[in-house]
Amino acid sequence: NDGVVTLSQLKREMKERVDTLKQNGMTEQQAKAEVQAHKADLIFILISEQLLLQKGKELDFTEKVEAEVNKRMLETAKENNIMTMDKLCEAMTQAGLSCEEVRRTLRTEIMKQAVFENEVDSKLFYGFSSDDLHKYFDAHKEKFLKPESVELSEIFLSLAGKSEADVKAHAAQLADQARKGGDFCTLAAAYTERPATNGKKPCKVGLFQVSDLRADIAAAVKNVKAGGVSDPLKSDEGYQILRVDVRTAGSNTPTFNENSVRLAMAAERSPKAHEEYLQTLRDDAFIKVSKDYSESVQPLLKVKQNFLVERTGDGSTSKPEKKKGKILGIFPKP
Repeated sequence: NDGVVTLSQLKREMKERVDTLKQNGMTEQQAKAEVQAHKADLIFILISEQLLLQKGKELDFTEKVEAEVNKRMLETAKENNIMTMDKLCEAMTQAGLSCEEVRRTLRTEIMKQAVFENEVDSKLFYGFSSDDLHKYFDAHKEKFLKPESVELSEIFLSLAGKSEADVKAHAAQLADQARKGGDFCTLAAAYTERPATNGKKPCKVGLFQVSDLRADIAAAVKNVKAGGVSDPLKSDEGYQILRVDVRTAGSNTPTFNENSVRLAMAAERSPKAHEEYLQTLRDDAFIKVSKDYSESVQPLLKVKQNFLVERTGDGSTSKPEKKKGKILGIFPKP
């Protein structure tokens, strides 16, 4: 069950980060320099990731995680009107993606989340006493005001390959039809160009707190009453017509709800609890780091016990004696 972070894995992760920075406006030279400057941090992240994956296997989460990966891949296929997994992988390949890489990324993220939920988050959530909850509520009443919310439906017209004037005119026509009594979801079923997800009707977008809406959407629906339709809203992709299905007013009176308070407390304390848990995994592991990286990575690990083993020049290593724990190797393999 030994875990290994290989040089090829490190190179793959670095390339992904370079590509992301380039998409955000950096030149290739700038992106490579930025990623290289944080190479030790990336190795540290990969070590923590491997420890979580090992823990997930120990907890027998592998089968459950694989089932969740398959479920999400099938959902992606359905959302894109693709009938089989083979066809989905073909579509991914045509889009420049590797199906196996997508599955690997999903598998890793789901396993990490499952371990944190089982080992940290659930214990944190249920660990607060009634006294803790009420003290937190009394000290943070502003967090428990009921916010204004809206349920929205949408008709979306894409600009792709079309004249903007034509799309804008069509959007105005559909908005006028809806205001004059046309059934919004029937119009959406006929004209919207955004596919429905998760089995929803093609018009339904969902329930949102007004404070969480994108600024232009919030402005578009600000004065629209329940049952009303917004003016067409232009985005980079096309024109959007929004219907306010339900509008629920907010309240200035804080309301105590045990689950809401638990969630707020857990969310506030979760980052520190996650890091403390990762540190216990690092303390419990035998982490063998290549000599090339030891000097920069070792200080980040903050391992308390004295069993961080450096790979020697001839490739040999010595295991610490009379200590228990997981073995995690960081080797300069291709």
